[in-house]
Amino acid sequence: MTVRKKKTERDIEKEYPLNQFIEKLRRLADCLEQGKKFRIQIDGVRLSIPPEAIINIEHERSEGKEEIEFQLKWQRD
Repeated sequence: MTVRKKKTERDIEKEYPLNQFIEKLRRLADCLEQGKKFRIQIDGVRLSIPPEAIINIEHERSEGKEEIEFQLKWQRD
């Protein structure tokens, strides 16, 4: 019987150079259009986002700053 490790909570913000960010967005868009899983590694952790993930855009404003987050949410197996 396989024992699964409990996944710990994470809250990572990872900055990328513009060319890497563009590459990741293009791969994400291609996977979404094709109904395929999107795979990405963030700070050493590999993730596989299913095509049925919920996608939303969040806007925050505080103390003279603006922030937009593109979010993908899904249930873990």
